[in-house]
Amino acid sequence: TTEIYTLSLHDALPILKTDGYQLIIDPYFSGNPASPIKPDEVNPDYILLTHGHGDHVGDCLSIAKRTNAEVISNAEIVKWVSMQGIKKSHGQHLGGGFQYPFGYLKLTLALHGSALPDGSYGGNPAGFLLTTKDKKKLYFAGDTGLFGDMTLIGEEGIDLAVLPIGDNYTMGPIDALRAVKLLQPKHVIPIHYNTWPLIAQDAAAWAVDVEKEVNCQVHVLKPGESLTL
Repeated sequence: TTEIYTLSLHDALPILKTDGYQLIIDPYFSGNPASPIKPDEVNPDYILLTHGHGDHVGDCLSIAKRTNAEVISNAEIVKWVSMQGIKKSHGQHLGGGFQYPFGYLKLTLALHGSALPDGSYGGNPAGFLLTTKDKKKLYFAGDTGLFGDMTLIGEEGIDLAVLPIGDNYTMGPIDALRAVKLLQPKHVIPIHYNTWPLIAQDAAAWAVDVEKEVNCQVHVLKPGESLTL
C-alpha cells in the first residue's frame, strides 16, 4: 500500500510511505505556521525537492545530515546540497526518470522559479511523477501554473494528483480545476493554500466544484491526516 500523510497545507505532503520506504517532499517545517511537527521528528529515507525556494528546500539540509537520507532533485539543486555537506544525492532533469528502490520517478515540467535560499541558480522547477512498486501513478505537481502538457501526464493514467490551488504564486482554484480536467486523475489533493492570507482559499468549495465536473474524488486533508491508496 501507499500512505500519504499531510503535515502542512503548504508544500506537498510532506510524508509518503510506499513499499517500506519513507519519502518527504519539500520539507518545510521550521517557520511554517501550518506545520504541527518539528524537523527532528521525521526520519525519511529520501527527500525530494521540486525546486529551490526556501519554503520548499526548507529543512532539507538538517534532516538529510541527521538521517543520511538521499536527496533527489534537479542536477543544479543536487550539486548545491552536495556543496552544503549532503553525502547522498541523485540529480535528474525534466523528462528524465530513474528506477529507485521505492519506484520509478520522473521529473515533469513545472512553470515557476527555482532560485536557492542563498541566491544560487536552482535550475528548472519540476514536478514528480512516481510509479510505485504496486503500479500506482502519483503526480506531485509542485509549484506550477497551468500548462497544456498536463494532458500528456494524464495519459499515464494518474491515480493521485497533488495540485496547488493558492493562486498568486501558483495555479488558483479555476486553473487547478482545469488541470484536473486535463489530468483526469482518480484522486486529487489540493495543496499550497492557507499558509498565509495571500494564498487563502476555500478548499472545500473547490472540492465540490471539481467533483461536479470531473469523475474523481477530492481529499481535503488537514495537517496530520492521511490518505491510503
